[in-house]
Amino acid sequence: IAEQYQGIRPAPGYPACPDHTEKGTLWSLLEPETRAGICLTENFAMYPGAAVSGWYFAHPDARYFGTGKIGRDQVHDYAERKGWSLKESERWLAPILGYEPE
Repeated sequence: IAEQYQGIRPAPGYPACPDHTEKGTLWSLLEPETRAGICLTENFAMYPGAAVSGWYFAHPDARYFGTGKIGRDQVHDYAERKGWSLKESERWLAPILGYEPE
């Protein structure tokens, strides 16, 4: 498929946005369950499976990036901002933890 789109389309759960729970933010803003019949499972998987979600940034200089591994101090800070326990943050951010949780 040829397209002329200039920008990026990162999505929750992918390297630039590893926290799947941010789909909940999209759901509260866009109401896709009532508008399109797309729902989230308890683990933030979308149903039906062909559904996609993300943020669109239209700019020719926009580039994808991955967060890389993060330290305990970063996870602690993120937990505070999300209103989560450290353990809950470690659960959702497990693939990018730069340390072994206790």
